[in-house]
Amino acid sequence: MALRLTVQVLLVLQALLREPGRELYGLELSDETGLLPGTAYPILLRLEREGWVASRWEDVDPRAEKRPARRYYRLTAGGTVQASAAAASARRPRAAALRTLASEGGTA
Repeated sequence: MALRLTVQVLLVLQALLREPGRELYGLELSDETGLLPGTAYPILLRLEREGWVASRWEDVDPRAEKRPARRYYRLTAGGTVQASAAAASARRPRAAALRTLASEGGTA
């Protein structure tokens, strides 16, 4: 099944693309995208299943840190290529949309 590139998915991809080698934990991605965790985490899971994202649990003692361990996400090499292409195509209006705009008297 192909990944649906919704606005929310593109927000997550753009956040990860800002620094492709950097690992971000889930709540950090939620903050950067403005998405609620209940929206961001399922997107990250789908991206991981598609091979675009890899994740790992941090190795900490939750009692010592006084917080739960975080799961960090980063783009894979292939995911970086695919995410860049997806972000670029999302910014480019389709020819049919431009024709519709022109027929309605708008400008492109």
